[in-house]
Parts: sequence; structure tokens; C-alpha cells
Amino acid sequence: MKEYNLFKPIKLGDLELKNRIVMSPMTRSRAIGNIPNELMAEYYRQRANAGLIITEGTSPSPNGLGYSRIPGCFNDEQVNGWKKVTSAVHQEGGKIFIQLMHTGRISHPLNLPEGAQIMAPSAVKAAGQMWTDTKQLQDFPVPKEMDAEDLQLTVAEYAAAGRHAMNAGFDGVELHGANGYLLEQFISPVSNIRTDKYGGSIENRCRFVLEVVKAVADTIGKEKTGIRLSPYGVASDMPPYPEINETYTYLAKELDKLGIAYIHTVDHSSMGAPEVPLEIKKIIRAQFKNRIILSGGYEPERAEADIESGLADLIAFGRPFINNPDLVVRMENKLPLSKELKMDLFYTPGQEGYIDYPVYIG
Repeated sequence: MKEYNLFKPIKLGDLELKNRIVMSPMTRSRAIGNIPNELMAEYYRQRANAGLIITEGTSPSPNGLGYSRIPGCFNDEQVNGWKKVTSAVHQEGGKIFIQLMHTGRISHPLNLPEGAQIMAPSAVKAAGQMWTDTKQLQDFPVPKEMDAEDLQLTVAEYAAAGRHAMNAGFDGVELHGANGYLLEQFISPVSNIRTDKYGGSIENRCRFVLEVVKAVADTIGKEKTGIRLSPYGVASDMPPYPEINETYTYLAKELDKLGIAYIHTVDHSSMGAPEVPLEIKKIIRAQFKNRIILSGGYEPERAEADIESGLADLIAFGRPFINNPDLVVRMENKLPLSKELKMDLFYTPGQEGYIDYPVYIG
């Protein structure tokens, strides 16, 4: 019987991963008070059979805590909470990166701590609403356009969060440059209408992202730094624009120059979004020498095909990890996956629909 590459070890930066299966970052909204806790440690421990876990989106700043009950990584209490998570994963022989996610304009004042503010590249309001625990669904507000001081402070916050992540025991950092959050808000000419050196041309719109990547890589090491991108993604009111291919060709080239460990490209077509064209995946693969992670509705056969062809080095799986904590074991042994998925409990506090999914019992 053919041995799948998917289940073979691989190097990622200076790490040796036990397989090429990545657990995708998924918001689960269990961090009460924005502090990681024992419940989250158990959730990630159960899924440490993945070659690499990438955590849920975690804010590098009070200003980036756009959603209810998402964790941060900018104070000592949060670092101590994350230590429980990293320790639990490492005890099971797993590796774990933190995903740093600043939500930018995808936010609401009711979800932010006192003194924090909603900021973005431009004062362009996103269409749609978001959940708040106190007043349920609310419209997105108009964000503050970031000035020079805000830009400098935010880059420094990302770097500091990277340092906190290392102190918390993480193996690395993934920067969330996808899904319509702050970094992608700079990349897109729809959300970025600035006329200074951070807006207008492709080079200018990518400038802030590259400054953040460099600051984090310089702080923790380029071999511990990755980024997630979503070309052609439409999440968080990010409609397509004509120069997408040119934008991501330039961005991949510049990320390659920085020598970071990986680019993680996400395709949400399995959840109803437009499909990411194969062409842009090939462009990023051609421009970037280090590891490529692909995610989006994969099953083992298609994952293996994309690894064999060289399009990807690792494959990320998202929702199947929610209700199959032993997903790698099930896939490797061709065991049936659980069909039970409590979608109404994806973002609720508490252990139900979070750590109560069973492993396979033959």
C-alpha cells in the first residue's frame, strides 16, 4: 500500500514536524476576559496529533480585540494563560504557532476594553454586522484612519506580541494577513484609499504588511515567522479588485526576500466563497522558496495530490479538527470521520461543542 507524504515528517524553519497536517486557526471564543485558560489548553492538547497547530486569531493589541472573547497576547496574564496551552501541546509531542490577528475595522466598541479604539488604513466602514455579548448584532462603525503614530505603535505592538509569544512557549508566529483583517485592509485598494506612502500603488499598499513581517521576524527569528494570505477572499467585506494577481506576485516576492518560514494561503470556497484560482496559488509557489501551506476543504487524496505536485508542502485542515480531535489518526488509518458537528456551539463559552467530541473507538 502506498505511503502518503501527508503523514511523513517535514522541516518547517528549524522545526521538525511529525507530519504535514496543520490544524487551521479557528476562532472559538472561549477566552473569557481575553485571557487563555485551562479549557483552551485541553482543546489544543486533544488535537496535538497534528504536525503543527495554529491557534485561533489572537490580538497583538487592545485595539485589535474586535470579537467577543478572543484572546490577546499583549500582557502578562495572557502570556501566563498561553503557557498552559503550549505546555499541554508540547507534552503530547505537538508543535504550536500563535496566530496574531489585529481585526482593524472588523470590530465594535462593545467588544473592546476601555481606552482602545477601532482603527484601519482608511476611514472606510465595512458592510455588515458583528456579535456583541451585551447588545447582540451591531453594525460595524467607521474606523479611525491610522496616522503616522498609530502605524509606528501598531508595528511595535506586533513585535512585542511576538516576543510575548516566545515567552509563552510558542514554536512560532503566524501573522494573519487574510480574511479582511488589518493587514489585508492595507493590501486591498477597496479598504485602503490612503494617498501617502501606505496607499495607492501595489508597493505602497503592501508596505505596512512587510514592515510588520520584518519587525516580527527580526524579533523572534525569520525561521519562526509565517503569514496567512487570502487572495480573492471576500470575508469581512473585501470584494475583488483588478490587480489581485499583481499584488500577490509582488507580496510573495518581497516575503521571499525576508526569508520567513512559510506562506499559508486560504481558500474558503468549500464554505461558499468564490474559489481561489489555481493560477494565483501557482504564482505564490513560484515566487516563494520556503514552505507553502494550503487550506480549504481538503480531504486526504486531494491533499496528497497537491503535495506530490509541489503546489504545497503542508496542508491545513479546519472544521474536521473540531469534531475529530484525533483527525490525523482517523485519516491515516482510513477510519470514518465523525458526522456530528454542533455548529450552534462554535462560538459559545463553555466546554460543550468544544472539548466533548470523542476520539474514535473501534
